[in-house]
Amino acid sequence: MAKDYYEILEVDRNATDTDLKKAYRKLALQHHPDRNPDNKAAEEKFKEINEAYACLSDPQKKAHYDQFGTAEGAGFSGGGFGGGGFGDIGDMFADLFGGRGGFGGGRTRPAKGHDLRYDLEINLNDAVFGTEKEIKIPRWEDCSTCSGTGSKPGTEPTVCRTCNGTGQTKLQQGFFTIARTCGSCRGEGKIITDPCTKCDGQGKTRRERTVSLKIPAGVDTGIRLRVTGEGEAGSHGGPPGDLYVILNVTPHPFFKRKGNDLLCEVPISFVQAAMGGEIEVHTIDSTSTIKIPAGTPSGKVFHLRGKGVPRLQGYGKGDQYISVFIDVPRKLSARQKELLREFADISGDDISKGFMDKIKEMFTEAK
Repeated sequence: MAKDYYEILEVDRNATDTDLKKAYRKLALQHHPDRNPDNKAAEEKFKEINEAYACLSDPQKKAHYDQFGTAEGAGFSGGGFGGGGFGDIGDMFADLFGGRGGFGGGRTRPAKGHDLRYDLEINLNDAVFGTEKEIKIPRWEDCSTCSGTGSKPGTEPTVCRTCNGTGQTKLQQGFFTIARTCGSCRGEGKIITDPCTKCDGQGKTRRERTVSLKIPAGVDTGIRLRVTGEGEAGSHGGPPGDLYVILNVTPHPFFKRKGNDLLCEVPISFVQAAMGGEIEVHTIDSTSTIKIPAGTPSGKVFHLRGKGVPRLQGYGKGDQYISVFIDVPRKLSARQKELLREFADISGDDISKGFMDKIKEMFTEAK
């Protein structure tokens, strides 16, 4: 009887390409011969899994199989990986087993260097107006003596005898060959016999590099700035990584920031609150004058447009909000006390009575 490829992969006939790939990954990992040594049943199951996926992952073969219930006549040979499924299978084995899955990989490829992170504190003025900073970054760089080769200058690495320079050793597993990273040269294909004395054959040394960083106007805490190519050196000719600078804006003694707006509190006298007037307030870049209307209560908020923080990815600026509070004097002269008592008498305010006395009077009058 013809094999039921859907049953082998444990999916239904309406399975999508993604469903098929997930099922194949799971089963191939479970039954791979490397994980089941000397297990003939697992090896046969592994063959069936590959056969089923090689058919169902190819649209033409899948259509033929769905119509006729067999892969014969669709250019498919039951024991191999011919057709459109080959690339997917190879890619998935690379993910599952860390190499090219035994399908003819190669030496270690060029790899990008590691990215680095640097946390930088700046003040509010730097955040508002932008600035330039020089920061020192410790990182691994190509050795200046051997130019990253790891070999002593004037010498060359020798070809690995274990893998004959391929970077891989091969193992026959049933009907196919599995390639593994060579343990002698670690996939390099070459072995350093005369290492560089400065880096001990590592090809890299630890150095501190000074990097110039331009901080744009309008940044805030948590903003991440990327400096391309200022990470650690790549391997095997690969590009360097990147540097990511994470900003932290320190608190300001006068302003508080809320988005692109700036908030502040300004004291005014009782006379200014009662009679009105003008006061001068600090902005982030200068000063401005605001009018205080007569009878201004404590907590009144005034608004200065365009006196906030520049918008990082847009035009214009935020605003500044000034909250005023009445600054009550702690010490009064005899004359000041006399004038305040006179003011209270004129206002009909009996200052000899406490707050609770006034409350009692209110309830008595209400009866």
